[in-house]
Amino acid sequence: MADTALTIPRRSPLSHAADRLAAATRTSGGAVRLAELPFLAQVNVRLDAKGAAADAVGLALGLQLPLEPNTVVRAGELTAVWLGPDEWLVVGPTGGQRDLESRIRAASGDEPVAVTDVSAQRTTLLITGPRARDLLAHGCPLDLHPRIFRAGCCAQTTLARTQIVLVARDEPKAGFWVLVRSSFADYLTDWLLDAAAEYV
Repeated sequence: MADTALTIPRRSPLSHAADRLAAATRTSGGAVRLAELPFLAQVNVRLDAKGAAADAVGLALGLQLPLEPNTVVRAGELTAVWLGPDEWLVVGPTGGQRDLESRIRAASGDEPVAVTDVSAQRTTLLITGPRARDLLAHGCPLDLHPRIFRAGCCAQTTLARTQIVLVARDEPKAGFWVLVRSSFADYLTDWLLDAAAEYV
């Protein structure tokens, strides 16, 4: 029997906003750059930070899980984001979530660990440019001065009353990741575009 199932192309939460984000980037004259980074692998990990599994998982991933609150560790294509004393978000390249899950589970052995693929839960906005901090400061309650919220920092916070995970990227001029729940992505994008109009 022939397979009659429809193949539906995968669409990111902000695929329809790509042109508007690109237009805001152009009209700002480089002051801010806005883009969606769709479909990043995102795996939530819960384990005892002082147990053997933490070191084993770090070795399996090629990066140590950050132990200092509100910090990020990056190695190659993977980024580990501290969410709590026993919780991290491991972010990797598109389509890598199953590999990440299996590596973490295998490394943890018999140690208690919770590994959950949350890739579909959030999308990621990239905000860069010399005015990126100013743009975020319009709606974020954190002190975003580079001496305080420096490269390699992260926080669970709000932006325009929307819960986000904010990551200050550590590559030169890499700006910020804003990880936002897919159901709030449209609202937050509209807010960012409106706030970015100041730089036109």
